[in-house]
Amino acid sequence: MTLRPALKPKPRPADETVRTPGPRKRGTRPGTGERSRPAPRRGRRGTERRPRFAIAVTAAFFALLYLPIGVVALFSFNSQKSLTVFKDFSLRWYGAFLRDDGLLESLDMSLRVSLVAMAGSLLLGVTLALGLVRCRSRLGSLAGLIMLVPLITPEIVTGVAAMLLFKGMGITLSTTTVMLAEITFSISYVTVVLRSRIAALNPETEEAAMDLGATRWQALRLVTLPALLPSILASGVLIFALVFDDFVLAYFTTGVDPQPLSVRIYSAIRFGVQPTINAVGTLMLVGSILLIVLALFIPRLFGRRGGLDLLSGK
Repeated sequence: MTLRPALKPKPRPADETVRTPGPRKRGTRPGTGERSRPAPRRGRRGTERRPRFAIAVTAAFFALLYLPIGVVALFSFNSQKSLTVFKDFSLRWYGAFLRDDGLLESLDMSLRVSLVAMAGSLLLGVTLALGLVRCRSRLGSLAGLIMLVPLITPEIVTGVAAMLLFKGMGITLSTTTVMLAEITFSISYVTVVLRSRIAALNPETEEAAMDLGATRWQALRLVTLPALLPSILASGVLIFALVFDDFVLAYFTTGVDPQPLSVRIYSAIRFGVQPTINAVGTLMLVGSILLIVLALFIPRLFGRRGGLDLLSGK
């Protein structure tokens, strides 16, 4: 067995210094003092380019949706009886609407139907929402699913079904049948808005009122309903706006005369579009927009969250 001689380290030159690892300067290569080349920067065109196709599709969508409405509103101020040539601004056709007894009678009917439908749907919708939230059985869950059926059912199917029901029961179509159909159709909207709001309430507040001597009805009337008041008012205004310009359900359940304003406008258009119809449509559009905006901002008047949170019931 032979022993290998140990390897001796090579002597370093006198002018060579030992490099010890230290903090590396920014922009230098590790282990050297040389500066590294900066990485090529990606151009803004690849990272910040705007989605031009999506913008074009969005613009085309809004143009197709609102341009015809804008044309109707513009020609309602036309001074001459023309639907193609605009001459001067005038309120002539708004005055003609105010002098038309048939249109004013239809307007009065639409207002009465909207008020009755708002009151009836609020009364039944608040009661139904309270029952669905407080009921913990499977029957309550099934009732909650059935309540959503009118929202997903096509309105024309609901209108035909309501007409066949009234005809089968021997009820003559009139203003009363329109009110009953609109109330039935609007209950689901009120229930959806109020259901999540009721679920968000603290039940201990109502229990504390009953511990202080209040009955269950007094706790509901003095504690729960005041807390739900902003959502109830907002739901009522929203239902009024939806029922006022509803056409499909009113068309299948109305009688001969008087007719709701939306049905009267449809009947007039079949014999040719008149400039007065443009004025009526513009007034209905402005009124519906104002009512919906009011419904969305009523919770803010009570110090609650407003805006689109109304649709989720918050």
